[in-house]
Amino acid sequence: MKHILLSCLLLLCGGYTLKAQENTKTANEVINTLKERITLQGYAQVGYTYDDQNGGSNTFDIKRVIFMASGQITDKWLCYFMYSFANTGKILEAYTEYKFLPEIKVRLGQFKTMYTFENPISPCYVELINCYAQSVNYLAGIDGSDPLYGSNSGRDLGLMVYGDLFDKLISYNLAVMNGQGINKKDLNNQKDIVGRLIFHPLKWLSAGGSFIKGKGHAVAASAYNPEIGIGENYTRNRWSAGATITTTPVDIRTEYLAGKDGNVKSEGYYCTASVHVLPKLDVIASYDYLNKNKTAADKQTNYVAGLQYWFYPKCRVQAQYTYCDRHKGESSNLIQAQIQVRF
Repeated sequence: MKHILLSCLLLLCGGYTLKAQENTKTANEVINTLKERITLQGYAQVGYTYDDQNGGSNTFDIKRVIFMASGQITDKWLCYFMYSFANTGKILEAYTEYKFLPEIKVRLGQFKTMYTFENPISPCYVELINCYAQSVNYLAGIDGSDPLYGSNSGRDLGLMVYGDLFDKLISYNLAVMNGQGINKKDLNNQKDIVGRLIFHPLKWLSAGGSFIKGKGHAVAASAYNPEIGIGENYTRNRWSAGATITTTPVDIRTEYLAGKDGNVKSEGYYCTASVHVLPKLDVIASYDYLNKNKTAADKQTNYVAGLQYWFYPKCRVQAQYTYCDRHKGESSNLIQAQIQVRF
């Protein structure tokens, strides 16, 4: 009897051991699958700013602290999430995307508005510490310099179809979007149509244009457009045309932008160059012009010069000087330094 009981106990223990090994194997498989299909990334940009406008100010500041997660659900289906921890935390992007063909991909959710060459570029790669040109900030609704549209990080909610055609000779984007900005429902019954078409005739050259056609819903009053009141719907159209040159010695990005809000027309132009003087050291120069109201000549031109050093892949330290030449009001000087770390 003792021998029978001992045999049963050994069999039972062996079963539990095999079961535990199977569970461990299953858990490892799940973990390995998650590692293969989920990618986590993040970056931070912190620095110092001195500005002598309106009596002057100087401060250490946090520009951005960003967390990103992407999940490859299947070979053709993915999801993406981006969150900003700086200042007031908020969701920047949240979308899902399906690849029907290399020429046809569909994205649904909240993401960058594909207007201009510059707006879709991550701040990790834009040369300027202030990030985008004045005209891009204003007309793409990035930093709140357009009070009617507000501060929306150049993003919106909608549905987009995009892809590459003719062996990547042409890339296109076509989207239907709320036109209200991030984390907001549409406040009118109109949708924005956003389109972008870029030609790549040479490996180092890209040229094309983009547009936004729609109706805005004013979230605040604007001194640049006093005819439009808070809560009113208004015509909000934009277009742009530009080119990028990417070579070993220098990268150049240049673009002309124009907009019409109600009866007020605005325009801007920028040209930014990054000269690679050493393998990790770049000299930065930029000409940046914006006229927020062509009738009132409310314009400003920024001249930027600086250096950036890539001390580790995707990590850099930057120093820049900006002379702000205003048509109305006094000109000013801006000195900035920034360090970027990314994983």
